[in-house]
Amino acid sequence: MSIKLQSLLQNAGTAFCIISLCGCTIGPDFVKPHSEITKLQLPSRSDDIYNNHLLSVAKTPAEWWLVFNDKVLIELQSRAKLNNLDLQMAAERIEQSRAQLGITSSQLLPTIGSSASYSREALSQNGKFAALGAPTNASDFWQLGFDASWELDLWGRARRMREGATASFEATLYDREAAQIALSAEVAKTYLQLRGIQAQLAIAEQNLDIANRLVKMTESRERNGVSTRFETASALAQQASIKAMLPELMQQRHQLMNALALLMGKQPQALDKQLIQAMPIPELPQNIPVGMSSELAHQRPDIQRAEAKLHVATAAIGVAKADFYPRIGLRGRIGVEAFELDDLDSWDSRLFSVGPTVYLPIFQGGKLTQRLALNESRQKEAALAYRQTVLRAWHEVDNALDAWSAQHSHHAELMIAYQQNQAAFQAAERSYQQGVADYMTVLTAQRQLLAAQNQLNASSTNAALSVVNLYKALGGGWDVTTFHNSLVTS
Repeated sequence: MSIKLQSLLQNAGTAFCIISLCGCTIGPDFVKPHSEITKLQLPSRSDDIYNNHLLSVAKTPAEWWLVFNDKVLIELQSRAKLNNLDLQMAAERIEQSRAQLGITSSQLLPTIGSSASYSREALSQNGKFAALGAPTNASDFWQLGFDASWELDLWGRARRMREGATASFEATLYDREAAQIALSAEVAKTYLQLRGIQAQLAIAEQNLDIANRLVKMTESRERNGVSTRFETASALAQQASIKAMLPELMQQRHQLMNALALLMGKQPQALDKQLIQAMPIPELPQNIPVGMSSELAHQRPDIQRAEAKLHVATAAIGVAKADFYPRIGLRGRIGVEAFELDDLDSWDSRLFSVGPTVYLPIFQGGKLTQRLALNESRQKEAALAYRQTVLRAWHEVDNALDAWSAQHSHHAELMIAYQQNQAAFQAAERSYQQGVADYMTVLTAQRQLLAAQNQLNASSTNAALSVVNLYKALGGGWDVTTFHNSLVTS
């Protein structure tokens, strides 16, 4: 290559680089939403919970299920995080978004390619070139070269596209974290419901033992002429009613174990050996850390995802506006061509071309205008979706706090009712054995005790579930700090 040609190419490239770097960026810049809605405070009715030291403003733990102090639940959470298929699909969507970001970013860089061709050609002896005296003998023709093109991003079209792709990539990251929160909550809910059903099954079996004992007692009293057939029939009916509860409870138990197996990505009955043995419902923690209410917008990935989607829609406006402006590019080609293969390395076989290209949209039938209007409307919709997401988050947190407080008080009162019903049944049973009370008193006391046990068990389960719902509403289940550090490095 001659010094003159080399200097020409260098000067042209330098000039276009300066023009590109000085280019402006069309469209609105994204500004993080800082409306008053993100600064809302929880209603004052939750203050009593803080005053009673039931909740603390300590940072919401990432692994919030540790507050239950249940080793099986901790293990299930770890296995679900590794094996859940929904999480694995979310991870693949992240990789797809990462690849799309790379594709979009490549538009800011030049494209370079090489080409080579060979052909054997001959002109027609009766053609117009032969009439002009051109030789018609067959000959070889060789070509070898490099092509390059670069669209100068003078108006920021490619930069806005990369900006939108980056925000879209961030949205998929938050999608996965939202799926992680939902998964951890679902594992905990299913596990607690399983322990609740197992406790209810144990209550039914205990009451069946009592019913069996009463059946024997009434049958003995009837044989001795102390009681009537009515008492025996009533005892048998109560016995059958309790037995009828067992198959349905067993079915629910197996359904919940299978639901946990599905969350682990396992086949049905894969966890039966581990979970079939009944264990008590984990005790409620005495103090629950929920963090500061002002941190909610940073704790919930669905709010962060809505913000990222708003960013995507804002960047799309810039892309649509840049389409109204001309596109300027630079194309170049350098190579060699010759009729003989041995001549390709000759300096005289060189060829080159370099120059700008300009595309100016003149008439598009209103397509560009409508595309801009479409993206502006989508940006407004994304802003409304963000506002709705934040509002929904506050409602969920407020409802979860209210439900947790109500369940806490409800459980305490039911515990008193259960203790009193238990004392009443024991007194009725002793009176019946001593012959100072009829069987209806015992039957009524037993039914009330069974109902009280079931209510207390349901309350224990619901109280534990209210803790799960509270942490799900608060965005617990992912490490915010670690995630943001990884996001920066990505």
